[in-house]
Amino acid sequence: MPELPEVEVVRRGLERWVAGRTIEDVEVLHPRAVRRHPAGGVDFAARLRGETVGVPQRRGKYLWLPLAGRDLSVLGHLGMSGQLLVQPADAPDEKHLRIRVRFDDAAGTELRFVDQRTFGGLSLHDNTPDGLPDVIAHIARDPLDPLFDEAAYHLALRAKRSTVKRALLDQSLISGVGNIYADEALWRARLHYERPTATLTRPLSAELLGHVWDVMNAALAVGGTSFDSLYVNVNGESGYFDRSLDAYGREDEPCRRCGTPMRRRPWMNRSSYFCPRCQRPPRVVS
Repeated sequence: MPELPEVEVVRRGLERWVAGRTIEDVEVLHPRAVRRHPAGGVDFAARLRGETVGVPQRRGKYLWLPLAGRDLSVLGHLGMSGQLLVQPADAPDEKHLRIRVRFDDAAGTELRFVDQRTFGGLSLHDNTPDGLPDVIAHIARDPLDPLFDEAAYHLALRAKRSTVKRALLDQSLISGVGNIYADEALWRARLHYERPTATLTRPLSAELLGHVWDVMNAALAVGGTSFDSLYVNVNGESGYFDRSLDAYGREDEPCRRCGTPMRRRPWMNRSSYFCPRCQRPPRVVS
């Protein structure tokens, strides 16, 4: 599932190609693509006609298109395989095209939502006073947000009484961090994923946040992480941060620091990758 860097790459592409354009028509080709819009596809399309797209926004893994001059936004759920593509209007339809947005200008391009597995979709929502779609108002700021409060995060982290990887993936504490970048940041910080949050000192949590920030910016610089053709930017291009991963997906490969074979362990219906030497598990107190 796309994490913060992948969603930010898409947001930047939409800002370049879609912001400021007025919607002429919307075509909903699959009902599941608008299932989060309770009034259905006909209403979704009708309410967007004639609206102008503002500057696309993101918080964590969530992406939305504000409507200029309105307290409304189109929230995009990419799910496991959703893609927002800017395509020439005369380009052949993708096999899994679910929604088409046409604009009333002469740019010759349209916005397409393509989703093979139909887990994602688009929906229209009222905005909060802060400009967020109301359904994601509970989502915490992400580490790339200039208003992210590091001191408040440290206090919340220690109060959570959880383990460090669970806390990194808790979107009510910090948004945008998923399984891949959590493993990468923990490897860089030499922390085991089951380390209790109560044991993290302020300097240690600050160091961990620094690694989260670094790894996400490094991923952003190369277009995010793509393991298959399902994650692409708005031009259909894949990112290649997967070539730079130090932990995730490297089971039995040598640790880039000490040479010890990396390990994988099942974790919350996912996997955690770590170095057994650099990231020693916490002691169990009997």
